Amino acid sequence: MAKQGKTHKEALSQVDRDREYEPAEAITLLKSLPGPKFDESVEIHIRTGLNVRHADEQLRGTIAMPHGLGKEVKIAVFAQGDNAKEAEAAGADIVGAEDLAKKIEEGFTDFDIAIATPDLMPVVGRLGRILGPSGKMPNPKVGTVTMDVTKAITESKAGKVEYRTDRTAIVHLVIGKKSFPEQQLLENYAAVIEELQRAKPSAAKGKYLRTITVTSTMGPGIKVDPSRTRDILGEATPAAA
Repeated sequence: MAKQGKTHKEALSQVDRDREYEPAEAITLLKSLPGPKFDESVEIHIRTGLNVRHADEQLRGTIAMPHGLGKEVKIAVFAQGDNAKEAEAAGADIVGAEDLAKKIEEGFTDFDIAIATPDLMPVVGRLGRILGPSGKMPNPKVGTVTMDVTKAITESKAGKVEYRTDRTAIVHLVIGKKSFPEQQLLENYAAVIEELQRAKPSAAKGKYLRTITVTSTMGPGIKVDPSRTRDILGEATPAAA
């Protein structure tokens, strides 16, 4: 623990906590910081100016990360009959119907994404109190309630992730691993910013993206200039490119 504390303190000393870095500069700095021996995830936390208590200022959707997330995505699919066979052939990690629902009610949550065919939503519906808080509840708006389970599984395995604002209007996302090349992390970062700009609710007032912070699993937060939303990839340093 002492060694970890020393490493974190060293990393913290290299970050100007009062400065908002350019996106490419922030990624370069993040990768240069000392850290633990395991390959940390790289996270982005975006505080928006949305009033999430209003229905017309809700923010939710999906993003296809250009370079994935650098981890195996475990997918549970609620399907039966031919749809179940299709899901298994497409690479689903677990497939079921009532049996899967019962397993989840008993405490099984070892999966990242849940997909369901429309006919099984009455079964999935009763799992809302379990899957809802963890963001795993299938939803037609983000493509996880569908008859095309092959497409949904393939996209999820390739790095398609769901995003939403939490109760404090912040979006939290993983954009890759620290071992990713700088350019790949920057392209995933740019994909997130582009998607949030595209999905900006028409009812949003005032400053939309208020603060942006990137960090690794055990590293310090690095503030990124929230006004830098265009030509993000053009700002990349030669080392990142």
